[in-house]
Amino acid sequence: MPIVNAMIGAVSQGVLWGLMTLGVYLTFRILNVADMTVDGSFAAGGAVTAVLIVNGMNPLLTFIFVFIMGLACGAVTGLMNTKLKINILLASILTQIALYSINIRIMGKPNTPLLGAETVMSKFINLTGGAISKTQSSLIIGTVVIVAVVAIMYWFFGTEYGSAIRATGANENMVRALGVNTDTTKIIGLMLSNGMVALSGALVAQSQGYGDVQMGVGTIVVGLASIIIGEVIFGAHFGLWWTLISVVFGSIIYRIVIAFVLQLGLKSTDLKLLTALIVAVSLSVPVFKEKIDKRRKSYKGPANEVDTSHSSDEYKHSVETISDAEAVK
Repeated sequence: MPIVNAMIGAVSQGVLWGLMTLGVYLTFRILNVADMTVDGSFAAGGAVTAVLIVNGMNPLLTFIFVFIMGLACGAVTGLMNTKLKINILLASILTQIALYSINIRIMGKPNTPLLGAETVMSKFINLTGGAISKTQSSLIIGTVVIVAVVAIMYWFFGTEYGSAIRATGANENMVRALGVNTDTTKIIGLMLSNGMVALSGALVAQSQGYGDVQMGVGTIVVGLASIIIGEVIFGAHFGLWWTLISVVFGSIIYRIVIAFVLQLGLKSTDLKLLTALIVAVSLSVPVFKEKIDKRRKSYKGPANEVDTSHSSDEYKHSVETISDAEAVK
């Protein structure tokens, strides 16, 4: 059935984009900053892996250079913010704008197709003897990568330095007072975030079969939508590991919603509008829940009055006992 195939494809894409969502989560929730660099670093990951594959490099090895490219993108934003004192939002926008031209320079053109070139997905299909499809290959590879990244993130943010990065986002002044260089923790956080985003861009490019300078447009909005959907539906009840997994599930649910709506006949040009609506609705859910809880409490009426007759009798008895004691004296 077409709709079933569309759902499977949406899940596989949701997993691949889930790595990008984890990168956005690092800056948006952990560092508590709005980093727009991801629109450029996502496309940079796709551009670097496409060019290297076309020039004969092993698709697995390209991930090393992709990650380095992502680290560099985050470092530029971090240095402008911490050393040049440029507002983080403006610094990230400047990096994003610059990356548009840089990505075209890397590819030499706006688009680099991977038709006929060997990718990680095609290598895995060949290893299985063609027993699985490209969509299934993307899903399996994406799941393995996500599991590994979630495990590494959970371990890292439990270390002393990872805890310092988390504390920087929670209370920068306090962390600075404890002797931690918050400029360094910010830069490292931004670098790791954009490194993951670039890797996600590389996986998506190899899955879709091309690297494009426009493939990162709206990435930050998709990431935020996925984070909010995951938090609203699954919450954060079991610690950091559950939150990281819920963020990935949020990415999958977002892709499923998009695929389902497209199957109903929505034009692809309306996807940005749909994304904006999803984010707006997801953000408003906690507000409505709070209002509903308040109304429920108000409908319960005033609390039952406490029966003070018994305590009053005890008070009278205590007074009489003290009076008798004073009379004896």
